[in-house]
Amino acid sequence: MDKTAIKNFSVRARNKLIEDIRYKAGLLGITEEGIKDALPQSAQDAEFYDIGTKEPYAVQGVEIKQRKELVSVIRRKASQSEYKDAYRNVIEEVAYTWFNRLIAIRFMEVNDYMPAHIRVLSSESGKLEPDLVTTPFDAEINFTQQEMEYILQLKNENQVDELFRFLFIRQCNALNAYLPKLFEKTSDYTELLLNVSVTDSEGIVYRLTHEISEDDFNISKIGADGKPHQ
Repeated sequence: MDKTAIKNFSVRARNKLIEDIRYKAGLLGITEEGIKDALPQSAQDAEFYDIGTKEPYAVQGVEIKQRKELVSVIRRKASQSEYKDAYRNVIEEVAYTWFNRLIAIRFMEVNDYMPAHIRVLSSESGKLEPDLVTTPFDAEINFTQQEMEYILQLKNENQVDELFRFLFIRQCNALNAYLPKLFEKTSDYTELLLNVSVTDSEGIVYRLTHEISEDDFNISKIGADGKPHQ
């Protein structure tokens, strides 16, 4: 096991996750400096936030509820500390949650422990698109009719990263039945802030599946001392 590579990856991955989550929060009008109010043109089914670009950022549907929960959590923590500390704590907690799940699923897929034996972060064939994205309906996940239509829409529009994020969240929630402590049901705002990509070569998923050898996760190739079998 290349412990140095894993240690270096963990540091970079944590920083990358925090950076990506902060960016997503910023799109929602939530930064280290404060929480913005929705713009006047906002309505019940769509809220708009000024993020310094020509067009405001739109938050629609279920994301409105998720954002409200995020704001509530930050403000509750801020009532007991400084706002900046509360903001940073929430961002780091979300990053910690998703990091643990990414590592756990990587371990499970390499050792063929996934319930449906379908890879979530990578592909058996070596292609960039994960097998779960290619064949989502073969996974042991109970999708609603609306979710199935949404999946097909994203596939038809070739929105690989958006589809991956949706399927990854659904897979994590499905694993709650098998590993309830590790895969607790995520809070709405935790899902909202997940901002990972499978196509970005600088992203955490790509680095996890390309920079760390599968042998470092494969229990059949690692001895009790943590070193590869000779």
